Amino acid sequence: METELDLRLHAIIQGHVQGVGFRVYVQQYAANLKLTGWVRNTYRGDVEVLAEGPRPALEKLLQLLEAGPHSSHVLQVIRNWSDASGEFHQFSIERTA
Repeated sequence: METELDLRLHAIIQGHVQGVGFRVYVQQYAANLKLTGWVRNTYRGDVEVLAEGPRPALEKLLQLLEAGPHSSHVLQVIRNWSDASGEFHQFSIERTA
């Protein structure tokens, strides 16, 4: 029987995504999905997400990122997949970078 390895999703969300509760939206859903990692605003006006966990949960998070909270307008989600590092213990909101 194969065991599913955790993956890492790095995503940049572009559009009207700052000042609309996007980071809290992501943090709440990621925590509910039992993912670890972080979400933060960027100085370019995007939102950046680094999340680790099982691929099905990350795919669900990706759907939520593409939809965004009601007051946002997502234009594009740039995504990059890699192996999980296991360095995170929870999902947090980080400072703007």
